[in-house]
Amino acid sequence: MIGPGLKVLFCGINPGLYSAATGFHFARPGNRFWPALHAAGFTPRRFDPSESRRLLELGYGLTNLVNRGTGAADELTPDELVGGGRRLAAKVRRYRPRAVAFVGLGAYRAAFGRPKATLGLQAELLEGAQVWLLPSPSGLNANHQLPDLVKLFRALRRQTWPPSSTRR
Repeated sequence: MIGPGLKVLFCGINPGLYSAATGFHFARPGNRFWPALHAAGFTPRRFDPSESRRLLELGYGLTNLVNRGTGAADELTPDELVGGGRRLAAKVRRYRPRAVAFVGLGAYRAAFGRPKATLGLQAELLEGAQVWLLPSPSGLNANHQLPDLVKLFRALRRQTWPPSSTRR
């Protein structure tokens, strides 16, 4: 779910088995992506995963590094992540979002060869877009609870708001 000129392109690691079965991003009921997105002010209300296309109307998109569904992200191979990073770079060149927000730190580190990358805004750009690293909102990630996610999502929103065609 991507289009030209987005404010933010959110990039997940890969679909979990539940998301793969439903066809919706971050679909498992315990996933905290949708609550964090709303609490940070990206959406006017908490969207259901089935409403993900509505994000395009707000200037946001969703994609994954790897499209293969797995029970856990650690089932992905390094080659899959690196290949996903190359495919993502091509999408960013084509669609030109202002920012790419990776929702999963470890996957970004592996895909782009940045083993020491930390959460937040990165110094490097990806094909001209800001790069943000956010924790995985999966219920399996107990290191970051919803208040932590909201704080980081809110920082991203502040840096990419208000919408302006002159900001890049």
